[in-house]
Amino acid sequence: MVDLPRLEEDLPYFYLSHVFMCVNVRPAGHPRGCCTEKGSLELRAYMKNRAKELGLNDIRINASQCLDRCERGPVLVIYPEGVWYRCESKEDIEEILRVHLVEGGRVGRLLIEND
Repeated sequence: MVDLPRLEEDLPYFYLSHVFMCVNVRPAGHPRGCCTEKGSLELRAYMKNRAKELGLNDIRINASQCLDRCERGPVLVIYPEGVWYRCESKEDIEEILRVHLVEGGRVGRLLIEND
């Protein structure tokens, strides 16, 4: 992956971080599964509400169609860093919010490796 540098003439980021959570739906029984059947809609709604409660107004939580990591779902990716996470519970969401989006760290146990 190419790490594109910020240029002096670039405008400031509109959002400090942008979270995309897969809410794609595949047909029942699809061999790769889908994030929605694994709870991504509820987790995204929870994350969006918690970010608002925490006053994270410079963070955008968006729904995304397929991010092509279906077997590891539910999945999300955070930009501009390009960090991928799997999340299965509200506790996972809380940890990502606190460690990554508030403290600027990484939640190692939830990271998805580039394959």
